[in-house]
Amino acid sequence: MYKRLYLSEEEHNKFIEEHPNGDLLQLTDWAESKKLTGWYFRRFALADETSELKGVATLLFKKVPRINTTLCYISRGFVCDYHDHALVEAMLKEAIIIAKDEKAYTIKIDPDLPIDEYEDALENLKILGFKHHGLQDGMSKGTIQPRQTMVTDIDKDDAELLQSFERNNRTKVRNALKKGTEVYTGGRDDLKTFVDLMKETGERDGFLTRDITYFESMYDHLHPNGHMELFLVRLNPSKVEASVREDLEKIEKEMKKAHKKKDSDKKDNQLRDLSNRQNKLYKQLQDAEKLHKEHPEKIVLSGALLALSGHKAYYLYGASSNEYRDFLPNHHMQYAMMQFARDKGAKTYDFGGVSVMPEKDSPHFGLWQFKKVWGTEVSEKIGEFDYILKRPLYTAAEVAMPLFQKGKVKLNQLRKK
Repeated sequence: MYKRLYLSEEEHNKFIEEHPNGDLLQLTDWAESKKLTGWYFRRFALADETSELKGVATLLFKKVPRINTTLCYISRGFVCDYHDHALVEAMLKEAIIIAKDEKAYTIKIDPDLPIDEYEDALENLKILGFKHHGLQDGMSKGTIQPRQTMVTDIDKDDAELLQSFERNNRTKVRNALKKGTEVYTGGRDDLKTFVDLMKETGERDGFLTRDITYFESMYDHLHPNGHMELFLVRLNPSKVEASVREDLEKIEKEMKKAHKKKDSDKKDNQLRDLSNRQNKLYKQLQDAEKLHKEHPEKIVLSGALLALSGHKAYYLYGASSNEYRDFLPNHHMQYAMMQFARDKGAKTYDFGGVSVMPEKDSPHFGLWQFKKVWGTEVSEKIGEFDYILKRPLYTAAEVAMPLFQKGKVKLNQLRKK
């Protein structure tokens, strides 16, 4: 037998952060940030007969236009032990009471549960009456949250973390750390810089970007409780110049040593190699001096929003400039964000959704390539489920309306042709 508890926001968030199945998207802070886009929320908690807290849930609701009904979405599902089938059933019963009170036509959930560990939970949800959407691709447009994400284990020291990356990526990260970029956490006022970078990225990669008010809402609700940080990377021209000069000094010392060698063939070969490297560095020094003159102040090259919830960290949004990409600002930033998250208590770092091993001509191939080199593993979740409360409305909203929208798009395309 379970009973309902009334928790404060702090108690609710604390349980989520400490629970193995807790997720950022169940935090009250996240739910508050969604009000900007028309959502509102209710939450509940259940305890057992000894008053020990066993599960919590944040239910998001959005009104359906022109119809007296709502959509209920429990983002990333109930926060509880899904192996305890009786508890899951009790959580569902409580959710149904609240959802019916809000006139919801369905309850959607997409638990962050690995399928290889929670096959019993998948089957139990079906037994309880949930409709399973199947094992969708990670970049499927038919789901709210990606079913497949790339996750890195960051519960290790810097050397082990770096070693966990693929070899070529390790080299890029090491180079990025020396190239003259600086990673720092920005404040709310820096969101404008980040949004400008997002627009530049969207134009380059062909996707629509969000208005600054969206990011301000997220920041205002998540940052105060330590659940979000804005990271920015700036290029420091004086550091670039200093780094090149340092490398030139090393080359000159090596050349002096090479001149002392008695074996003329080895000496000539080494001096030839060193001379080539020296010439390249002289060219780099000219470029660095020019860069310093053109940009006496530091230049922001990239940025990202990092979210934190207990033992989990999430790379939510990233953006970068079209300029000076050879300085590898994103590589420096990703490594720094992993270090930051680990030092804040996170054990995993979620890069977000991917299409697993797509073909080279797939639009998702580049994303897969980028995310797989960071020591990541694919997190295959059990998928998305619907508990239908009003079948006619559900059919209209989930089946008829999408078909109608697709028809409109195709008709418009035909008209243009």
